[in-house]
Amino acid sequence: MAINIALTEDNRVNQNTFFQKIKAYPDLKLMFTADNGHECLEELKHLPHHMIPQVIFMDIEMPELNGIETIKIAKALYPQIHFIVLTVFDDDEKIFEAIKVGASGYLLKHEPAAVINDAITNILEFGGAPMSPAIARKAMNLLSRVPQATIEDELTAMPEMITDREQEILQHMINGWDAKRIAVELSLSVLTVRKHIANIYTKLHVTSKAQVISLAHKNNWV
Repeated sequence: MAINIALTEDNRVNQNTFFQKIKAYPDLKLMFTADNGHECLEELKHLPHHMIPQVIFMDIEMPELNGIETIKIAKALYPQIHFIVLTVFDDDEKIFEAIKVGASGYLLKHEPAAVINDAITNILEFGGAPMSPAIARKAMNLLSRVPQATIEDELTAMPEMITDREQEILQHMINGWDAKRIAVELSLSVLTVRKHIANIYTKLHVTSKAQVISLAHKNNWV
């Protein structure tokens, strides 16, 4: 049975390298490639359920929407997807951020094809968390010295692309207010509030108020 995967990576050379590696495994079906997080979320939004990737390989440093923010949003909307971070850096801060937003694995980009294939098997069949050895050592050292309260506090952060005004409106939406009530509260026109709401939907790649509320609760934004 084919395994649906996808790649989000802004470097074309790295994209081609990845393609060449997975060609050795005919059971891996590449559903799409995306150049950044926004493109990845748009691809997911338009795919039928049976074509949603089981595993997405995700770069971290990308323009427009980076890998960490993309995983944070996507895990709330598509909890069944597993994300494996692919990076050239074994940076402590990025490892910590990837783990706390829900990445299932963390591999260096130079890993051979067999390691990539084994990582997919490890996650889907055994519920593992594959990591390159250098990253695994750093992750263990890092998590051993990070207080649990710090992890919980940082999970409350909203995505950076949501402005202060949009956060304010989002909070009222979560409380069940409609556009008219928000407009009165914030001394704005209803049209302006609706434009902000539309921007929130676009930035979070959702299509309904229910999805916004679900996303907010799963990420502890409230």
